[in-house]
Amino acid sequence: MISPPKIREAKAPSRRQPHGRRIRAAGGYRPYVPAPLPPRIEWTAALAARLSDADRAVGRLAGEGRRLANPHLLLRPFVRREAVLSSRIEGTQATLGELLAAEAGAAVERSPDDLREVGNYVVALEQGVKRLPKLPLSLRLVRELHGTLMRGVRGDAATPGEFRTSQNWIGRPGSTLANASYVPPPPDRLMECLGPWERFLHDRALPPLVHAAVVHAQFEAIHPFLDGNGRVGRLLITLLLVERAVLPSPLLYLSAFFEATRREYYARLLAITEEGAWEEWLDYFLRGVAEQSEDALTRIQRIDELLVRWRERLVGTTSRLPERALDLFVANPFWSVGKLAERTGVAFTTAQRAIDRLEGEGIVALATEAKRNRVYCARAILRVLEEPSRVGTARGRRTTA
Repeated sequence: MISPPKIREAKAPSRRQPHGRRIRAAGGYRPYVPAPLPPRIEWTAALAARLSDADRAVGRLAGEGRRLANPHLLLRPFVRREAVLSSRIEGTQATLGELLAAEAGAAVERSPDDLREVGNYVVALEQGVKRLPKLPLSLRLVRELHGTLMRGVRGDAATPGEFRTSQNWIGRPGSTLANASYVPPPPDRLMECLGPWERFLHDRALPPLVHAAVVHAQFEAIHPFLDGNGRVGRLLITLLLVERAVLPSPLLYLSAFFEATRREYYARLLAITEEGAWEEWLDYFLRGVAEQSEDALTRIQRIDELLVRWRERLVGTTSRLPERALDLFVANPFWSVGKLAERTGVAFTTAQRAIDRLEGEGIVALATEAKRNRVYCARAILRVLEEPSRVGTARGRRTTA
């Protein structure tokens, strides 16, 4: 790990300045233009300890990820969990169970638009991970991810994959440029912000977790798209950690933490622009990294324990198909007999016998009442995935002001 700068004793920051400046735009409103990165960070012993805690937690998660025999089995539901939680911050109401059931072919009551938005996030994240070996993080890749996220959904009118050419703002419903909580740089100043931001993507001076925190905050301050900035910004965190080899695969996601502490999330970001409060933002971000690393590790271990118990119940089964099916129920707790037969390359009746065996052992149960195209669910795995994250377990948690 790259060592942080010289540590100082904790004390109230003196004479801090906003991270950038407000300018006067045509029309009288005052957009904000952030200063180039990196920022000046006052490293206290407490902040260094927070970084150390986060590094250790991520290291344990990375070790578990390398130990998994079939990491792709767990990546699939974890990616979808992140997609649901990241989209929920933006107002999408689809649940993880609904998304997984719909992918299995079950009829769900949720709006197709909500499911499409979440599905786009899944595709964008998987696309980003696949592109990294050939295309490093860059403005080009950011535009590609945005195009995938916003295509065919409510933000489709917001020029998917293109940086904005008009002014946007952040505020309560019904707010205007005059009373917005935050107004990002005007369109004619975007590239003077995005160019340095892109160069900083490849900077290696800061520890990787701190680098990811700073990159994310600056992206949110620039807000380069008309819509979808939050989702792209959260994607970038995961992709940065994979690109920097902090994690062997995308197992860590912060949307659950941001969603559970939404008021503090926005307050910490706004405090950077208004008073240069980088230390408070880093403390918050690193706390989230530690908590979500532990959360992911716990979920992986619980699913492993379920699989061990279930495989013991299948000892003596003459066919290997029930055990193969068991692995697929980890990748998605919902499967129809037809899709299972197609995936494993066996006859429908053979797949039905395998599911019947799992059902007889209490591992899966019918999830729908349909007489045809019946869908089964491993509810114990779904409960592990859907259980809310426990926020506030990292050492020294502060209460939100």
